[in-house]
Amino acid sequence: MFKQYQHYTIRSWQPEDRLVAAKVIEIALAEYGLGWEPTGADRDVLAVEEYYLDRGGEFWVVEEQGDIVGTSAYYPCSIDASELDIRGKKAVEIRKMYLHPKARGQGLGKYLLGQLEQAIVDRGYREIRIETASILTAAVKLYESNGYQPISEVETSRCDRAYIKQLIVDS
Repeated sequence: MFKQYQHYTIRSWQPEDRLVAAKVIEIALAEYGLGWEPTGADRDVLAVEEYYLDRGGEFWVVEEQGDIVGTSAYYPCSIDASELDIRGKKAVEIRKMYLHPKARGQGLGKYLLGQLEQAIVDRGYREIRIETASILTAAVKLYESNGYQPISEVETSRCDRAYIKQLIVDS
């Protein structure tokens, strides 16, 4: 995967991106007083292969002149029998959508969300879930202004908001 937005390059994650991508997320969280949780909510960033790639998801990085300034990812929600009623079989969760402060305010987040949604639709998924924290006001505004509806099913401890969006898939 390779996309261009203004002077940013969005591309598929590579193993050598692991620590730099993690640092971008850690910086973004710290800016809002949220902690980096390498053995908790953020363990997936350190094990992208296991949490995303091996499960049929994707993890992208955003570069500006060769420097990673953002991340975004999604993976299919679990489809074991105990979760079918809650999650639905054709659902994904968008995760780790973070931008370095210098990459914000240029429409990149909206573009990135749109690209994620298109990739998700192209793979035949019908539902997107997202969790975030109220303090991430720009993220909340982005999701709400792009058709995400609030739900009460929050699973990640540092998050207090969850959203869902039903997708229209051409058959």
